[in-house]
Amino acid sequence: MLLACHVNPDGDALGSMLGFALGLRRFAPSLVVEATFPGPLTVPAPFDELPGVSMLVPAAAVTPPAPTPDAMLVFDAASVERLGDLAGVLAAAPVGIVLDHHASNPGFGAVNLIDPSAAATSVVAEGLLGRLGVALDAEIAECLYVALATDTGSFKHGSTTPAVHELAARLIATGIPVGDVSRRLFDTRPHRAVRLFGVALARTAFEPAGGLGLAWTYVTLDDLAEFGQPAGAVEALIDSVRCVAEADVACVVKPIGPHEWSVSLRSKGAVDVSRVAVGLGGGGHRFAAGFSATGTVDEVIAAIRTALTESVVLADQG
Repeated sequence: MLLACHVNPDGDALGSMLGFALGLRRFAPSLVVEATFPGPLTVPAPFDELPGVSMLVPAAAVTPPAPTPDAMLVFDAASVERLGDLAGVLAAAPVGIVLDHHASNPGFGAVNLIDPSAAATSVVAEGLLGRLGVALDAEIAECLYVALATDTGSFKHGSTTPAVHELAARLIATGIPVGDVSRRLFDTRPHRAVRLFGVALARTAFEPAGGLGLAWTYVTLDDLAEFGQPAGAVEALIDSVRCVAEADVACVVKPIGPHEWSVSLRSKGAVDVSRVAVGLGGGGHRFAAGFSATGTVDEVIAAIRTALTESVVLADQG
């Protein structure tokens, strides 16, 4: 059985997938379970210490001419494009199941377990494990907790409901070292990464786009090279940018290649950033979304500015 998540996986993608993979091994110890994601098999800190990370295999090992898996489960991918070359494996698999919580997900699996009301894909994964009769243990719970904590912004996003805290309590009750996990997730980064954050934050711009405020910044390939940091080192930068009091929407433009970018969007609630991201070829949910883009930073921001203004107009008309 093959499990996969989206390219450049975040905490929810990796945590949900690995937590479920560990659960499957508890459910059927003889089952061969592999997990992967598109692109280089590089797990960014702080997720490289997740239980189950040893189950990861390179995407090249499971794509043709490798045998087609009997079943494939996909986690946290808002669209089939987010699977890269693994999309062909999903299409060929006799059983393809998608677990997700993004409202923009069109339902590209043969079986779709998509709950837009869920705060994270880990909520969907934990629910399915429960229906399979798999009891939570500390390893499964740590993966699911990392997924839940990261996708709710350390339980600060508007998606954090009483049910989210109830799930977190059940996960913590298994004995996970929640203090250590939280410090690893939110309060630990290399000195050179902190300096890189300083450069990026110094560039932060604010403008009243759409009338609700947009705070944005960017990181370049040269920045990463100067401070010797991998691309994943700036994933948490968006949390600092969204602190701008005057802005409902925060944006970070991150490099993938020359004139190629991965864009993260966050909202405090007044703007549905998934609507903005979908219009630009991406996806997500109301409070967190993203998309890929090409061109200059100014061109990318101009496109966001236009989409944000149009989204606010449509919301007012609706």
